[in-house]
Amino acid sequence: MALLIYLGFDIKANPDWDLNWSLLTLAVALLGLHGFFLRFEDRKPSSKEIALLAILSALAALVRLPFAAIPSVQPTTFLVIISGFVFGPGAGFMVGALAALISDFFLGMGPWVPWQMVAWGLAGAAAGFLGRWQKNFSRFLLVLFAAAWGYLYGVIMNTWHWLTFVYPLTWQTFAATYAVAFWFDTFHSIGNGIFMWFMGRDLIKVLERFNKRLLVKRVIDANGDC
Repeated sequence: MALLIYLGFDIKANPDWDLNWSLLTLAVALLGLHGFFLRFEDRKPSSKEIALLAILSALAALVRLPFAAIPSVQPTTFLVIISGFVFGPGAGFMVGALAALISDFFLGMGPWVPWQMVAWGLAGAAAGFLGRWQKNFSRFLLVLFAAAWGYLYGVIMNTWHWLTFVYPLTWQTFAATYAVAFWFDTFHSIGNGIFMWFMGRDLIKVLERFNKRLLVKRVIDANGDC
């Protein structure tokens, strides 16, 4: 994220540098994904946890498809946030990243895919840290968090668009890119808030039941009783 801020406000587009900022930042995104995947693997998740996260990832990808005709409105971000909130940052990142990858097999692959994986992965990870901090958030605060991620997701994807398709890279073109995308990000934010308001608390309760079963299984395995 610090690199994105730096690129957004400090660099000046100069062809004499002979740098491809799109490829450079793509490499950073891929390295970040690789690091998160390795960290999740080091946790040695159980087969039941992997299966549950795979189902959540597939569900988050699937619900994106019927909403493809509505610009920026889809339940994917909402489901990723809920998954991270209940199961933790690592699980939230995995659900977000895999949901982006799976859904793009149907909606179209391109250079935007790693950035979507990072954006949704970070949404899930941030929700995981929020859930570790406190579980009993009010519905209003959960809606506010989900709505904020509509804009934060836009920050990441708009930065990718700016670095890849816009020239020269100046603060004026940076601002123009965000101005054009503002309404799309707003629709995304409103959609997240609506999904969270009507389904957030109920889905959290359902997933927490599964999480308790996984926690019991981990304790039993650690004690060597099964």
